[in-house]
Amino acid sequence: MAVKIRLKRMGKIRAPHYRIVVADSRKKRDGAVIEQIGQYHPTEEPSFIEVESERAQYWLGVGAQPTEQVTALLKVTGDWAKFKGEGDAAGSMKGSGAKKTAEELIADADKAAAESREGAKKAKATKDSESSAIEAGSEEAPAEGETTEDADAAATDEA
Repeated sequence: MAVKIRLKRMGKIRAPHYRIVVADSRKKRDGAVIEQIGQYHPTEEPSFIEVESERAQYWLGVGAQPTEQVTALLKVTGDWAKFKGEGDAAGSMKGSGAKKTAEELIADADKAAAESREGAKKAKATKDSESSAIEAGSEEAPAEGETTEDADAAATDEA
């Protein structure tokens, strides 16, 4: 019997999720399976991948052939490297981390908005002070042979 490790599609029309299953290669995609060894939800952020590593190793060891998609998932989880005997079996799977509640997200957005308003006020105050300094320095014309920068420096020295 030719055994494959493949994806079984579940879910709604535009919201798929998959089960990683071991099945006879002659069966339909969503037909009878020998064993379910994991899940894959591609629409979540980040994608949810869960594989029973021990069972995956067993089926790979007895000759089950994974499809291209399942091979990619096994590489992400690190099970493929473990099966091949490579040193780095950690995989490149990123954790979803702790999800924030709606209240925390709103508080973060308010904090960022307040910081941007403060930054804008400081920038405006700096701009106003520079323009008033330029206006004060422009009242006196530079002496003959003197540049405007020298005149500005002399005006600040006097003050």
